Amino acid sequence: MTPTTLPSHAEIIIVGGGIAGCSVAYHLAKMGRTDVLLLEQGKLTSGTTWHAAGLVGQMRPNRNMTQMSQYGIELYASLEAETGLATGWKQCGSVNVARTPERMKVLRKQVAMANSFGVECHEISPQEAGDKYSIMRTDDLQGAIWLPGDGKANPADLCVSLAKGARNRGVKIVEGIEVTGVIIENGKAVGVKTAQGEVRCEVIVNCAGQWARQFGKLAGVNVPLYSAEHFYIVTGKIPGVHPMLPVMRDPDGYIYYKEEVGGLVMGGFEPQAKPWKMDPIPSTFQFELLDEDWDQFEPLMTAALHRTPCLETAEVKMLLNGPESFTPDGNFILGEAPELRNYFVCAGFNSAGIANSGGAGRLMAEWIVGGEPGADLWDVDIRRFGSFTGNRKALAERTGETLGLHYAMRWPRQELETARPLRTSPLYDILAAKGAEFGSKNGWERASYFKPLSPSPQPSPAGGRGSEDPGSTSQVPEPAGGDRYDPLSRLRERAGVRVPRPPYTLDTPGWLPWMIEEQQATRQAVALYDQTSFSKYLLQGRDALAVLQRLCANEMDIPIGKMVYTAMLNERGGFESDLTVMRQEDMAPTGFALPPEGALPAWGGPAPAYRFMIITGSAQTVRDFDWITRHIGVAEHAVLTDVSAMYSVLSVMGPKARELLALVSPDDLSPEALKFSWTKEIDVGFARVRAARMSYVGGPGFELYVPIEMARHVYLALMEAGRPLGIRDAGYYALDALRIEQGRRAWGAELGPDETPWEAGLAFSVKLDKPANFIGKAALLNAQGLALRKKLVTLVFDTGDAFAWGGEAIMLGGQSVGEISSVGWSPLAGACVALGYVRGAGANQAHDGTPAQIELWGERVGVKLYDRWPPAKSG
Repeated sequence: MTPTTLPSHAEIIIVGGGIAGCSVAYHLAKMGRTDVLLLEQGKLTSGTTWHAAGLVGQMRPNRNMTQMSQYGIELYASLEAETGLATGWKQCGSVNVARTPERMKVLRKQVAMANSFGVECHEISPQEAGDKYSIMRTDDLQGAIWLPGDGKANPADLCVSLAKGARNRGVKIVEGIEVTGVIIENGKAVGVKTAQGEVRCEVIVNCAGQWARQFGKLAGVNVPLYSAEHFYIVTGKIPGVHPMLPVMRDPDGYIYYKEEVGGLVMGGFEPQAKPWKMDPIPSTFQFELLDEDWDQFEPLMTAALHRTPCLETAEVKMLLNGPESFTPDGNFILGEAPELRNYFVCAGFNSAGIANSGGAGRLMAEWIVGGEPGADLWDVDIRRFGSFTGNRKALAERTGETLGLHYAMRWPRQELETARPLRTSPLYDILAAKGAEFGSKNGWERASYFKPLSPSPQPSPAGGRGSEDPGSTSQVPEPAGGDRYDPLSRLRERAGVRVPRPPYTLDTPGWLPWMIEEQQATRQAVALYDQTSFSKYLLQGRDALAVLQRLCANEMDIPIGKMVYTAMLNERGGFESDLTVMRQEDMAPTGFALPPEGALPAWGGPAPAYRFMIITGSAQTVRDFDWITRHIGVAEHAVLTDVSAMYSVLSVMGPKARELLALVSPDDLSPEALKFSWTKEIDVGFARVRAARMSYVGGPGFELYVPIEMARHVYLALMEAGRPLGIRDAGYYALDALRIEQGRRAWGAELGPDETPWEAGLAFSVKLDKPANFIGKAALLNAQGLALRKKLVTLVFDTGDAFAWGGEAIMLGGQSVGEISSVGWSPLAGACVALGYVRGAGANQAHDGTPAQIELWGERVGVKLYDRWPPAKSG
């Protein structure tokens, strides 16, 4: 085969010859998949790899991603011995410094997390930091941390070494080949098109770097990333700078340093980035840079001159401006595309491709070979993105924000601000006018909490009715003179002036008293939660029940009108999702009558067309839809439809919830007429809605599934009728804290692909004896009777003075045994209550008030561990 001649077929085709593509090829070959063809439009490394800075750190936000980075370092350290090609790897360690007390608290939390994850990490003083990095000014530092296992590498050499390792095992790498199209048959990727001809395959892997979005578009695959201009300077030799000088990061100055040829590479992540608005990016952009922009680089240079005064006299050889791609949430993108089978993506590394590609390449290879990931990769799973995230204007604006957040102070529950609002409930303007502070989940605007009126409210210009008036845009005339009509601002005027959003903090938040009032309404009167963002599907067809029985661990052959909570597991027995499924009226075969509501079908003729509504988390719309549809057999008659945008969900929670509904509905909602976990259609005002007796926060409550066009009417009817009962709007902060207090698990926090029902304490959601087999059953049976790897417990804080946010290390017997997965304020405890997994011996011990501690910003805080909390009521 000549360099310009391609084979007619390869099992796996990788598009892109940067470090990600070469790492995937290397690991596939290492796993025995050697019929691999890597196609690069230019030369290896010619996109962004060649100008990357080459910093390699270990710590990531969670355990699995940290293990991925640790593996990458092990690989880089051994690769030269395997291939004979230098990689430039040096384990020089890294120093991260803090200028502010708040940053130092964050670094102390990182030390605790590192110890829990098995990464060596030490807190050091400013003087010790200066000893390790002698050219640094330290008089204004609060402290620092030292990670001796971190290092640096030469990106281009590392990539070429991986490529050689892949070639040595049989991988074919062809440069100078631009892939111009993807061949699709029966919903599967089966080949690629090039100027040199077509190549058929079983799997395509998009490792096209900053071209990944436009290459994905050729196959109808959304890869939401966008390039930004990214800068660093390269200096001449500087006294005191030597090859083993540690990598140094000063995140409060947004800057980093590494040694190179006796000088420094200094770059960073300026607070307001500069998107590279080149669309499409030419395929000929190879080994190229963008023009210098010293104005854009000025904030970084100013910070660097302060931190390392030696730069004032150092020779600056160049200001390098090389574009790199960034994603909407700052995490990279892995996995099989939900739009197209056998099409995988490994891209969007957010200027951390060198540090992450070694481990990401292995994870990608394992996913391709095994058919599903071998660990929980939700944070980087491509299915976390809906199709709307491919909007280029939104991507450009968001990239300007997310690049700057790499080193900026990230506060707990800090919300991204760009490209919002986008997806909104019909109640959005009303809730905003009533003081809602919104957070964003999968593009949905959701009320987090409600701010009170200012102590000195401004008079309403329209003589409005104050904070009780939800407002109406229909009564506000269009202003004259062509001024932009802003109904939201008028709504706010009519509702009164609200206090501003409290500043972000690491300590007790300013919104806590307002949230507690929402909790009190939920526990003592009635509160209304807008949960329209729930993902909702209809599964219909003759084989719909069989599909659910195979996918779900609980018994799904339930009566019409019944609602059931169930685990949906992978082959390892871990949670792919947790769902609530309600069975709706069947569609009977011709000539057969439907059974009465609440009864099982009893005819002996043709099977009915079953109909189920499936409710799952707001963030899981694409993921769960993909998981269900890929498990519907070709011969099965079952259709899944996403109806998320067709229904609002209004949750009425509290001891007066039934009393409230009785004021707006003539239907009988007594416990005898509507039992817990049952549903039925009822009248509310002028609307017809489906009421479900269900409560995520514990205690009495109803979820109302309302046609989207009727949601505003139903909300206004409930609020008007509920005034005498003390009804209150409530947000997701109260909802989340109350579900934690009641031990309700959440997917993505307590539940994920690595957690089994046995470990999560959800055995009740599994029916091993149901007639139908289900995915994950064998793994659960094998695990029965064995020691648990980890166990979910409730942590009740000893003091109400400590406020935690999640991710804190759990200390038992002086040892780190796990981390907090969720935490919130509990009105029952008068303190924070958390959920978290304990590992090791503690996972197989009973806990009924076991004394333990958590690491909170470097301080130990006492907690009690419980297997079950709150304690069951006596009698």
